[in-house]
Formats: sequence, C-alpha cells, structure tokens
Amino acid sequence: MLNMIDKATKAVEWVVVALAALGSAIIVIQMVWISYGVFMRYVIGQPDRMVTEATALLLFPVALVGLAYAMREDSYPRVTLLTDAFSPSLQKLIALMNGTIMALIGVFFSITTVNATIRAFNSGSSSEILSWPRYLFWGVAAVALCVFTLYATLRLLQIALRPPPSKDVSDGMV
Repeated sequence: MLNMIDKATKAVEWVVVALAALGSAIIVIQMVWISYGVFMRYVIGQPDRMVTEATALLLFPVALVGLAYAMREDSYPRVTLLTDAFSPSLQKLIALMNGTIMALIGVFFSITTVNATIRAFNSGSSSEILSWPRYLFWGVAAVALCVFTLYATLRLLQIALRPPPSKDVSDGMV
C-alpha cells in the first residue's frame, strides 16, 4: 500500500513542479509588464491602465500555484523547539494532526475556488479594462488548490503508514 502511495506521490510531484514553473512564468510576465508600465508612466508620460489590472489579476493565481511546491520542498515555517523533545510516536501524531489540518484547509479552499470558477464561467464575467474572462484566473487557482489538496492527502497517508522515525541519540558534538 505504501509503495503505491509513494508512486502516486511521485506522479503528482510532476504536476506540482509544473505548477511552480507556471507560477515563475507568470512572475516573469508580471515583471516585464510592470516595467513597461513604469516606462510608459514616467518616461513617455502616458500611463497604461491595463498594467495595474493585469498584474492584480495575475497576482491571485500566482499566489496559489506554489502551495504544493512549498510542501514538496518542506518550506512551510515550523517551530520545532518543543516538538524535537517529544518521543518519535508523539512527533508522528503531531505530524498527522498538522497534515490533517493542511488537507482539510485544502479541501475547503478547493471547493470554494471550484465553485467560484463555475459561477464566473456561467455568468460570463470579465475584468473591467482588459475584458479577460474571470473564470480563467479562478480556474488556475482551482487547479492549483485541487493539486495541493491531493498532494497534501498523499503526504498525510505517507506519514500515517510509515513507522515513527527512531529517536536520534546525541553524541554531545555540535
């Protein structure tokens, strides 16, 4: 069972890395577009109204496409001063509770963004200046959050099925 979950996790990690690459591409697009906007405003003297709306619209999906990648790289902040002193089984229990909370939050936000994507698609709403369909931005966020939720659930199963790590014995050397 654990072997199958490990393989599924590795497969989902390909999507996780692809989403992170998409996020970095969006950031490059924003950087170029904002630079263009600054040039137009301060050098040419004709501000471009599209820059502000475009960067604001692109900020929402870029904020979410890296969630699963941050989990993959174990980049979420964590205070371990107290938990490092616990027994391995208690550390595993805390890791399970943390993973459960992350997966449940992912489920909530996945449902929310999928519903918002469907509502934006059905209503045909678009941005004010650019007239870009809003469901495109909600859709990227929904995919990112669904992938995060799937990945968080797989990681939670890995924690649950693996035995607790053995306690490291310190040799007094720093």
